Amino acid sequence: MPTKQLWSNLAAVTAAILFGASLVAVRAAVRDVPPFTLAFLRFAQASLLLGAFLLLRDRAIPRVATRDLGYLALLGVIFYTIFPIAFTTSLRYIPASRGALLLASMPLWALLLARLVTRDKPTASEIVGALATIGGIALVFGRAAATAAGPHQMLGDALMLVTAVSGAVYNVMVKPMLARYPATTVTLYAMAIGTMLIAPIAWTAEGMPLPAASNAPLLWLLVFIGVAAAIAFSLWTFALRRVSATRAAVYLNLNPTFAVILSALLLHERLTPAFAVGFAMVVAGVFIANRA
Repeated sequence: MPTKQLWSNLAAVTAAILFGASLVAVRAAVRDVPPFTLAFLRFAQASLLLGAFLLLRDRAIPRVATRDLGYLALLGVIFYTIFPIAFTTSLRYIPASRGALLLASMPLWALLLARLVTRDKPTASEIVGALATIGGIALVFGRAAATAAGPHQMLGDALMLVTAVSGAVYNVMVKPMLARYPATTVTLYAMAIGTMLIAPIAWTAEGMPLPAASNAPLLWLLVFIGVAAAIAFSLWTFALRRVSATRAAVYLNLNPTFAVILSALLLHERLTPAFAVGFAMVVAGVFIANRA
């Protein structure tokens, strides 16, 4: 594997681990902070941190051509507004296990969209790898995901599929911008614009209540969520420079399995033999999809 592609794959793995850790942290924080407000605080912090980092490193905020602002805004709406809102709202109606299984379809959507939009023909290894990761997620969460989710299950399922499709669309559509600008620049602009659009939704739906300054554990948890988002989304976009949209989406199926492992370590949740087999299938699928 070429060195540049190796770094891209390492970036995708690291991003998946951070996404998994963030999922555990978000599960804890959402008990005290409403979901839309939490999404706003997460991405607002990440945007400010990433902007400050680039300002210190380059002595200036990176600029983009005026003609590209509309396209970057569209990316922000897709990945930093629609994605988190659809995801969070979906989990009000269906269990997280069912959501993880539906979200695991993202590689297939990315494969289809890449074929339709960029005319990229998927390789056999990408198809087999994507199916293997989906099978692994099904094995890990299958029984719990099959549990009846209540009267609004269809709505929850539809919203989670919107989440999966929006992630796949971003993976495909971000490619032209990554050919012109560094990954951190693309992430900063898209994230900042998406965050600004979440703010009025959080204010209207929830009043945007802020955590009390005396609640130090929650504040530190929110800081971690923001820092992790700045690093993870920058690494994710960096990986997309040289990894196909389908291969990148396959890495995201590591996310819920890492979340389960972290929950077992931190929250003492029990791991089952089915999880071990499912996790092995996900890892195998990632390796297969990234075969040259």
